[in-house]
Amino acid sequence: MESFAAASQVYAGGLIFARVAAIIMLLPGIGDSSVPPRIRLGFAFLMALMLMPVIARGMVVPGTVSGVGGAVIKEIMIGLMIGGILRMFLSSLTATGEIISIQTTLAFAQTAAPGQAAPSTTLGTFLGLIGVTLIMTTDLHHMFLTAIVRSYALFPFSRDVPVADSAQLAVQTVAGSFRLGLQLAAPVVVFSVIFNIAAGLVGRVMPQFQVFFVVTPLIVLFGLSIFALSLGVIGMVWLNRYRELASLFLG
Repeated sequence: MESFAAASQVYAGGLIFARVAAIIMLLPGIGDSSVPPRIRLGFAFLMALMLMPVIARGMVVPGTVSGVGGAVIKEIMIGLMIGGILRMFLSSLTATGEIISIQTTLAFAQTAAPGQAAPSTTLGTFLGLIGVTLIMTTDLHHMFLTAIVRSYALFPFSRDVPVADSAQLAVQTVAGSFRLGLQLAAPVVVFSVIFNIAAGLVGRVMPQFQVFFVVTPLIVLFGLSIFALSLGVIGMVWLNRYRELASLFLG
């Protein structure tokens, strides 16, 4: 291999590829399960080749195999941390769809989600696709690629993996995603509560009236109408929150 590249260059390229590949495999859109792994790894390999002349300067190859293996594992852990946090926030839209489906009695309508292995509700899958579309159309994925480059300034090769800080950020991201999902579904939730209270009062006043057969179509119709009217606000609010999260990795 010395005929084509020095040992230090091969070592630096391997470390860069380990971190970049771990991030790319989890990024929203590019890292979806519908994208073949070979394409994702190929894209990560090209990025590693582009970043190597800029980042791989003055690197020294460890003298032991355990040192090389430990460095590779550390880079993979950093990559999984960054990509996992960016992937976690995408679940806020899925939570919004799940909550709206429960409130509109559409929770049993399941659809295969392209971005995840397990099926989700139809509204959750729909919102997930809208989220990926918004990421690509607003060039938010450029911030993801910038975050990959900036990660070497935040987490250089000589720094240990911030396990405690990463765990705390992951917990905060999951909690914030669920909170945001509930906030985005708030219009439909408020309508559902008021509508169900009104239907319960009608059922108590007129016991002979078949409330269920009248309420079910109406709650689906009005719930989906409110969801359609608030869809633009849902997309803009979610996109701004996602941009704020991605900016954390830009330093």
